Amino acid sequence: MSYHIRTKEDYDKNYLHSVERKNQFWEEIAKEFTWFQPWKKLMDCNMREAKFNWFQGAKTNISFNCIDRHLNSIGDQTAIIFEPNLPSEKAIHISYNELHQKVCKMANLLIDMGIGKGDRVALYLPMIPELAVSVLACARIGAIHSVIFAGFSSGALAARINDASCKMVITADGSFRGNKTIDLKGIVDEALLECPCVESVLVAERTMTQVRMKNNRDFFLAPLLEKASTNHEAVKMDAEDPLFILYTSGSTGKPKGMVHSTAGYMVYTAYTFNNVFAYEKNDIYWCTADIGWITGHSYIVYGPLLNGATTIMFEGVPSYPNPGRFWEIVEKFKVNQFYTAPTAIRSLAKESIDYVNKYDLSSLKVIGTVGEPINEEAWQWYHKNIGKEKCPIVDTWWQTETGGILISPLPHISPQIPTFATNPLPGIEPVLMDENGLELNENNTVGKLCIKEPWPSIARTIWGDHKRYIETYFSAFPGYYFTGDGAKRNDNGMYRITGRVDDVIIVSGHNLGTAPIEDAINEHPNVAESAIVGFPHDIKGNALYGFVTLKEGAEKAVQLESEINALISEKIGPIAKLDRIQFTSGLPKTRSGKIMRRILRKIAEGDFSNFGDISTLLNPEVVEEIKNGKK
Repeated sequence: MSYHIRTKEDYDKNYLHSVERKNQFWEEIAKEFTWFQPWKKLMDCNMREAKFNWFQGAKTNISFNCIDRHLNSIGDQTAIIFEPNLPSEKAIHISYNELHQKVCKMANLLIDMGIGKGDRVALYLPMIPELAVSVLACARIGAIHSVIFAGFSSGALAARINDASCKMVITADGSFRGNKTIDLKGIVDEALLECPCVESVLVAERTMTQVRMKNNRDFFLAPLLEKASTNHEAVKMDAEDPLFILYTSGSTGKPKGMVHSTAGYMVYTAYTFNNVFAYEKNDIYWCTADIGWITGHSYIVYGPLLNGATTIMFEGVPSYPNPGRFWEIVEKFKVNQFYTAPTAIRSLAKESIDYVNKYDLSSLKVIGTVGEPINEEAWQWYHKNIGKEKCPIVDTWWQTETGGILISPLPHISPQIPTFATNPLPGIEPVLMDENGLELNENNTVGKLCIKEPWPSIARTIWGDHKRYIETYFSAFPGYYFTGDGAKRNDNGMYRITGRVDDVIIVSGHNLGTAPIEDAINEHPNVAESAIVGFPHDIKGNALYGFVTLKEGAEKAVQLESEINALISEKIGPIAKLDRIQFTSGLPKTRSGKIMRRILRKIAEGDFSNFGDISTLLNPEVVEEIKNGKK
């Protein structure tokens, strides 16, 4: 790719160009891709109405750009390395030529099964090659993929399938995760009891466990693929045709199905991958995320493959069979760029340094973090022990809604400041806003982080609810995209993300809305009401603290705590379980009935210094009671 930024002068020139001549800047980058029909107008966007139209009139296909356009030049190069859960199981190397054949077969199978352009397909799969192949095959035929993290419960799965009216589910018999085997097909079967929209289920065989197959609905994938043709011409997609739906937690109970479009997402993810990771030809790149999250979409599948990179898919977990697994894989494949979550770093930093030192990490050139702001202690451990004080750390900030990285250090260009995401990428204009909706233009200030101009990969809407999209992201500060995060800008204009300012808590890199967790707790017959807040955790960054008010006559018990967490696990998934539960006689509320979460957060954090004026609360006496009962 010719859009490398490799020096400070490059960055300054590109950033200025992207702000002063936005259209020309993105057009130059977009020319790197294959277009079946050129655009007539680069963009027509309205931030107040949340209407975004990029590359108007153009036709392309992101799957074609990920695979077909590379075949003549690097067809024999490895596109994907699949590293299984068990280190004793042999890794699989899939070349671009082989990936092309697999994706064409899957595309033809989907068409044979009645899937066409605009149909929604739910993917509930482990981190196996079939997941990447299914994503690319959907994109190839114009079907809209909805990847659902294979750790969600049947209830959470059903809600997402129904919201998008998915016509098909692609899953597996089960998945391996560390020393556990998870019955994915059983979870799907339970979910589909509530999903009349689903007509067919394709089942990949991974664990080879016996599963129940429903006649005329469920089909094993492998035998059908064997019969499918390897010839398939990619569908010509309009630039603004939806590419995928990806659900993210909201501060209300219903998850938000973020819709990303074809061309803008393609251009931006490719551009950011190339520059943030300083990818060079023949490098081996590894992002440890799951494709069930936006990080996996953008920086395991689409971003790397658009750049003709070799990308690793890892099925397992960092601690299995021992805490040296990540570093063993880095040595095994001579990984050059390594991208992981602060949660993983903190977890591995607690282990003996011998698990790091026994492996050769000298191949690493760039190391990165994603999912949440990284704390300084973890940053320093990562820098010293993994980067050997020679690898730049790219502490990236972005969201499901943004499609790609917006603020990040660039390797060997940006200053290395622990906990700072530093500078915006070209084309991104961040601003800090005060409570009155005014821009804070001076440096060394703290405010609410907004973006003032559209960029190609911004989500186009919430599936089926554009009004909610506007209300969530564009109503707090009309004319700006409100990220929901607070940020600090230092004297040099560098940004540090300070955390969420709404009722979403980042736990181990996962955005968890408090409302659906509270809804799950409140279904327990002994629970009257509940409130969830986050509190600092050494490994997870944040953990969940539940304040639970029981119904009259219900007894507080350890068993009840277990039942509450079991209910959360069933309704949402194990990722949302509470680390601490405190039973209360009531919750602090305003006279209008609003729970004062600010007070509960301080109590959960053990900070009793200043609750402010609580005399105006409906029940000020409960604050002292909760404080005294803190775990």
